[in-house]
Amino acid sequence: MSTYSAPLKDMQFVLNELAELDQVAKLPGCEEVTPDLVEAILDEANKFASGVLAPLNRAGDEIGAQWADKAVTMPKGFKEAYLQFVENGWPALSCEPEHGGQGLPKTISVAVQEMWKAANMAFSLCPMLTMGAVEALELVGTDEQKATYLPKMISGEWTGTMNLTEPQAGSDLAAVRTRAVPQEDGTYRVFGQKIFITYGDHDMAENTIHLVLARTPDAPEGVKGISLFVVPKFLVNADGSLGERNDAWCVSIEHKLGIHASPTCVLAFGDSGGAVGTLVGKENEGLKYMFVMMNAARFAVGLEGLAIAERAYQKAVVYARDRVQGRAIEGSSGSVAIIRHPDVRRMLMLMRTQVEAMRALAYVVAAATDMALRHPDAAERARQQAFVDLMIPVVKGWLTETGNDVATLGIQVHGGMGYIEETGAAQFFRDARITTIYEGTTGIQAMDLIGRKIAREGGTTLKMVIARMKQTQGELANHANPDLAAIAAELEQGIAALARAADYIVATYGKDVRAVAAGAVPFLLLMGIVSGGWMMARAARVAHDKASAGDGDPFYPAKIVSARFYAEHVLTAAAGLAKEVVQGGASALALDEAMF
Repeated sequence: MSTYSAPLKDMQFVLNELAELDQVAKLPGCEEVTPDLVEAILDEANKFASGVLAPLNRAGDEIGAQWADKAVTMPKGFKEAYLQFVENGWPALSCEPEHGGQGLPKTISVAVQEMWKAANMAFSLCPMLTMGAVEALELVGTDEQKATYLPKMISGEWTGTMNLTEPQAGSDLAAVRTRAVPQEDGTYRVFGQKIFITYGDHDMAENTIHLVLARTPDAPEGVKGISLFVVPKFLVNADGSLGERNDAWCVSIEHKLGIHASPTCVLAFGDSGGAVGTLVGKENEGLKYMFVMMNAARFAVGLEGLAIAERAYQKAVVYARDRVQGRAIEGSSGSVAIIRHPDVRRMLMLMRTQVEAMRALAYVVAAATDMALRHPDAAERARQQAFVDLMIPVVKGWLTETGNDVATLGIQVHGGMGYIEETGAAQFFRDARITTIYEGTTGIQAMDLIGRKIAREGGTTLKMVIARMKQTQGELANHANPDLAAIAAELEQGIAALARAADYIVATYGKDVRAVAAGAVPFLLLMGIVSGGWMMARAARVAHDKASAGDGDPFYPAKIVSARFYAEHVLTAAAGLAKEVVQGGASALALDEAMF
């Protein structure tokens, strides 16, 4: 079994050269973010990820979370790892200092989160959901709710969940039926059942704080009648100590394809008189608040696609170096390691370069998030937020779809041994599969992208992004370095394909939304691939400049090779995807429903 080691060199390159960490460090509240501090944080995170979390990954998959008597027990070692995680202060990394957080920018925490997810994806889901709940309470919680819950959630002593889905509702939140009945003391009694609740119960922390969507008795129908409530597993006394057990119980956990150590719970609220909860924010505005959690979770799930791809790539490289099979096409009379076979090298390069492109895009979006939150100029904050809003469905959708592809390639590199559980490659494939589904399927992300993010504003933000892409391409066009010139040529074609598809969406959405919707996922993939090509082109330019200035680090010529491979093997798919968007709608809708 191979181990995990964070790709610190590439992480730091992306942070410094593409996400422009030096500019993030100039933002209010980020003055202490120095290169030495960032290096120290990443080094320590790598030690914890590789030394504590990664060794639990295999056992967690084999044993899984266990349910009995309405309670979940985590696999051996998980509770101890979580307590160490809390003791080291990792949950508080990017939270606001007002309630005990360290206040570091998202640009740094994104690299740390990648490590947790790559080392042990099942473990990482617990703090991921907690941070989403923290953000919602920070935004719209009352002073009392913040004082009661946030300090211990930020420290990691308590964990958090988001409770949206119900058996009859699925992704259609308008169909939510959970009830919240007001009481004379200002609290509510919550009744209903929620499904697919990640870490809805476990034994790693002493309390779990559920954020629950429910309807009050006089709420209007549909999504306009949904409110948000905080419902703790244990009620909290006035002095902050834990009180009686609330009427919120885990009645079962799901048996899943992957992430076996992450308990996916069915939660029952109110079977014995009603679960006590308090309203978060205003009544009937719960869906708006929940989307605060959803956006944070969607970005984090996108990181899961990146992380699982990195782990699958590392595993495949080790195997390809060690596995001796077959003769080389030329240059050898005996058997060789399979890494010398051209098709294996092609697969490894596909894995490597897509991982690098995904990492670059995710970190750049994280830096834009910091700019949108902290920049002193309001117009700049708005511009950065528009970029983040546009890119969130791309990060979630493209990174997870690509993560699945890379995990599949990892099995292929292993050949028949990849299909055998003992080698470990299959777990990455199984764990990756959920990422394109939860927190909104790829289809949901794609509809959000073409509808809310492009058609609604006439493609304004996307046009600005395309202009930035063209600027990068223009700087590399006709470059004296043939690699950079070749990258620029392919990027030009990719940008043209993206612009053509975007123009079609803007022009057609209002006239034939079904035809546009049929090409929504291909468009999302097109935008991801071209955005990744843009990032790789930027990386190649920086690498060339570093090498030309005399830096002999072999990292830089390798980065240029990666960028050219991406341009010639991945970016070339852009034209076909654009054609699918522009011309494929009719054929996608041609068959009568009865013919399926």
